[in-house]
Amino acid sequence: MSPIKDVPAVEKPIAIVGFMAAGKTTIGRCLAERLGMPYVDTDPEIERAFGLSIPEIFAQRGELEFRVAERELISRLLLGSAKVLSLGGGAYVDIQTREVVDEISTAVWLDPPFELILARLARSSKRPLASGKSPAELRHLWNERRASYANAHIRIVTSDGKPGEAVEQILKALG
Repeated sequence: MSPIKDVPAVEKPIAIVGFMAAGKTTIGRCLAERLGMPYVDTDPEIERAFGLSIPEIFAQRGELEFRVAERELISRLLLGSAKVLSLGGGAYVDIQTREVVDEISTAVWLDPPFELILARLARSSKRPLASGKSPAELRHLWNERRASYANAHIRIVTSDGKPGEAVEQILKALG
């Protein structure tokens, strides 16, 4: 793929990080398209490797085995040509994963308001760490993870339904 006019030249991978339902997949795809770069969402890649859905991996193998596989996959994907990767919500919280991501790529934190996250999570049943949790428990997890996300190179405050605006903010920050 070749870069599109009027966008910055990107020499290394871009890792989209943030809480579950932050818009990483949607915005990551749009960003990759604008940059003319390949796009990879790590969750489907892990599902393919295990032959199981993310909730099934958590249920059958546990979060620890999932995180180890996630870390190894992300490390592999960051090597080679520049691309846009959307990481799972907990990936960047793992210190070893975060160190690799920060060293090899540009980490972009998507930071929508918690109320938007909550509304999106209410429409999804595919997130094992959100399943059965109250809004207060989710807010606690969201607050807990923010300290890790704050280590990202770029922070983008997002809103609902406007992935193009977030992409423009990212391009400007990369500029």
